[in-house]
Amino acid sequence: MTSDKDGPQRKKLLVLTSTFPRWPGDHEPPFVFELCRRLGEDFEVWVLAPHAPDTKTHETMSGVTVVRFCYFFEWGETLAYRGGILANLRGNRLRYLLVPLFLVCQLLAVLRLLAREKFDIVHAHWLIPQGLVAVAARLISGRVPALLCTAHGSDLLGLRGALFSALKRLVMHRSDAVTVVSLAMKERAASLDIKPDKITVIPMGVDTANDFVPGGQASRRNHELLFVGRLVSSKAVDILIGAMPAILAEYPEATLTIAGDGPEKGWLETLAQTLGVAGRVSFLGAVANPALPELYRRAAIFVSASQEEGFGLTLVEALACGCAVIAADLPAIRDVIIHQDTGLLVAQQDPEAFAGAVVKLLAEPDVRRQLAVNGRNHVARNFDWAEISSRYAAAFERLILERA
Repeated sequence: MTSDKDGPQRKKLLVLTSTFPRWPGDHEPPFVFELCRRLGEDFEVWVLAPHAPDTKTHETMSGVTVVRFCYFFEWGETLAYRGGILANLRGNRLRYLLVPLFLVCQLLAVLRLLAREKFDIVHAHWLIPQGLVAVAARLISGRVPALLCTAHGSDLLGLRGALFSALKRLVMHRSDAVTVVSLAMKERAASLDIKPDKITVIPMGVDTANDFVPGGQASRRNHELLFVGRLVSSKAVDILIGAMPAILAEYPEATLTIAGDGPEKGWLETLAQTLGVAGRVSFLGAVANPALPELYRRAAIFVSASQEEGFGLTLVEALACGCAVIAADLPAIRDVIIHQDTGLLVAQQDPEAFAGAVVKLLAEPDVRRQLAVNGRNHVARNFDWAEISSRYAAAFERLILERA
């Protein structure tokens, strides 16, 4: 395939991922797609992702060539998407039977693409499974395009035990470079005996110029709290609901809007009823990504009690839209939330601490607005897609030159 740009032919990039929009307007996190379509300005980008019911095996999305590998009968391709592989395995243990098929079919698809197309570099998102498959493909095929692996959080933080540690160490050692999305994750990767100079922190980004922009203050509901994310135990949404009685004692008009779906939804709805706050807590279910900015622009405060994050992209999205943020204090979150400057950090698993922080910001709107302004400026400087994609493009070019 030749370049559709004037001048020299673009170098060819193969992206391996298990999270990617299945169709336009999909609820799936779009960050890999957003990075790919921006890299398309400098590279010919191909994406290999898992097939799923009602998806196409081949298509072009915003100039990106998308290939989806099949790994079972279509009705049973339920390992990826809808919360991710780990969440789907926890939801139904029978899906463990799909794992070997998934790995083998992904590997075969990579080998076919490497044999058919002359790729200059491979970018594997998540050390396991994509990084592991990429390393295996290099060893089997003898074709050695440069390989960069990105750890997003669940792969590096969530897969524990001697076997997974050994696999993660193998993938990072066999990769030409590793990127992680936060300083805390760089420290975790280095703890697996990976040289720090091999690891670069490049987070995911947001579009601060077009999509994630502030609205006017008139559009904000001054007592609305917002959470966006999967309803799984690690997100600790129960802590947010548990804080509501104390918040409502001070501000009876306060509301909590929960945008997201997941296996804990039923239990969380029951918890809200038990605590007597069901009338002030709204469950929106899964919200399409294009609709999220309006939610961020509407809320007074974005709240997150998550107990484990590799980065905290929803915090970045909220700040980009001018929404003040209160979050549980996690090492990875500190790249985004600087306490009392770009937001407030509170103790983990502490509903009273969350309630106190919320009441403080509701009582001090000037402080809340200043935190939001500071947060927006911080995000625009450090997390805009223009900056992030240029850093990835530079990393790819460097690796390609080193292997030339």
